[in-house]
Amino acid sequence: MDIFVEHIAIPAANPVGLKKWYERVLGAREVFNNGENPPTCLISLGDVWFEIYQAAAPPAERGNNKLAGFRHLALRVPSLAAAKLELEARGVKFTEEIRPAAGGGKVLFFADGEGNLLHLVERSADSPLLK
Repeated sequence: MDIFVEHIAIPAANPVGLKKWYERVLGAREVFNNGENPPTCLISLGDVWFEIYQAAAPPAERGNNKLAGFRHLALRVPSLAAAKLELEARGVKFTEEIRPAAGGGKVLFFADGEGNLLHLVERSADSPLLK
């Protein structure tokens, strides 16, 4: 059986605003919009889709990376330093220091337009995880 990740759901207090944040800051592109108000849409970031739709209520402790369940989305970049500079120019605020990544490399956490956790991860070209 072949299984592939198709999309990740991000319920949002402001689906339009969050969609625009991902487009402006990370270069995502819309692949589907149901045309309703508020909309449900699919955006693409590389080979991964995100479904953004209206949330019923905000989660408690959204930024706590130790709670059970899905906690963050890791975005691999070739250069963490270059990506950090580019994202800062687009308004992203980094509040933590760069730290070691599980399996080698380094990571830097930040939040999307609604406070959901994301992080950049840089791995060396010879990382055994990339083989």
